[in-house]
Amino acid sequence: MNEAVIIDAVRSPLGKGKAGGSLAGLHAVELLSQTIKNLLSRVDLDPALIDDVLVGCVQQVGEQAGNIGRMAWLSAGLPQHVPATTVERKCGSSQQAAHFAAQGIMAGVYDFAIVAGVESMSRIPMGTSTVGMDPYGPGVAERYAPGLVPQGVSAELIASRWKLDREQQDRYAARSHERALNREDRGDVRAEIVPIRVVGEDGGERIVDTDETPRRGTTAEKLAGLQPAFVRTKADDRFPEISWSVTAGNSSQITDGASAMLVANAAVAERLGLVARARFHSFAVAADDPVLMLTGPIPATKKVLSRSGLSLEDIDHYEINEAFAPVPLAWQAEFDADPERLNPAGGAIALGHPLGASGARLMTTMLTNLEQTGGRYGLQSMCEAGGMANATIIERLG
Repeated sequence: MNEAVIIDAVRSPLGKGKAGGSLAGLHAVELLSQTIKNLLSRVDLDPALIDDVLVGCVQQVGEQAGNIGRMAWLSAGLPQHVPATTVERKCGSSQQAAHFAAQGIMAGVYDFAIVAGVESMSRIPMGTSTVGMDPYGPGVAERYAPGLVPQGVSAELIASRWKLDREQQDRYAARSHERALNREDRGDVRAEIVPIRVVGEDGGERIVDTDETPRRGTTAEKLAGLQPAFVRTKADDRFPEISWSVTAGNSSQITDGASAMLVANAAVAERLGLVARARFHSFAVAADDPVLMLTGPIPATKKVLSRSGLSLEDIDHYEINEAFAPVPLAWQAEFDADPERLNPAGGAIALGHPLGASGARLMTTMLTNLEQTGGRYGLQSMCEAGGMANATIIERLG
């Protein structure tokens, strides 16, 4: 079987996903276009050799509706014969795009593929694609009567089931900011961020090259002053066990961002003189209770470890998306995982979660951190709406 490897991986800085955010003035196509161009500028490869461009994007509506991968590729001035498709598996969209690309290489139908992800949450707010619509249908409503719940309520249910109190969640959230900022202060994050050019309304140009969302001075004590975010929902009466401990401070931030990776057939890449940074070791996708919704990384991790022949102790870096603090904390409790290996570079609570971009962003961060710490294996999993999750194990090379 052909071996699929990562030649390079980058991401944009992450900007606050609201008016006035550092990337809010940039069309999502342009944000992704610049990220892909920056990726290709780092490798000595004719872009005409790319077989496909696979891009994760969740809100495929409005400015993000036109097969955004294709539009970004054309906007970058790259060869028009290269096709593209846009993948949607909720928060795991660009992680799924990575699976599709690597599996295409392993099957022999690709030699090179671009994997990318993008979401402009300031311009296309979360939920835009379902405004005024029923995305579930009567069968789902009947099966899970009286209905599915918002993700924040699912996070509350997880906190209740795994007995994760408010203090634990706030301590975890503060640690996310601390780890992200420590990495920024050491300069480690510079290895993965590419600069993005933004033109203001006055025609002035500026370069954005720093994450906007990590907050210095964040402590559990300060976070304790925030009010629960989901207490006034229609689900209040259904779940008397909920303690209402999820807040804006221990949840992922809304951000704008993009990410991109060059994935290749190892033999073809070596023949062309390209040096691989990592190889894809194992893949899995799984699903769980759609009411709990965010527990998918637990069965996905079990599945990918079973397929890999590795144990969790063999893994040097666990990247479990910080959609809400109870998600990685429940995962950690379930596996009795080493907290020092869990999201050691900080996560979405500090850096934000630009939906479609997050899968490839997490993989970029995980690979960069493995290189900087000398680790060998990294395991990544993303909770996804509907109770799903992808899981990927990569092996650092070199």
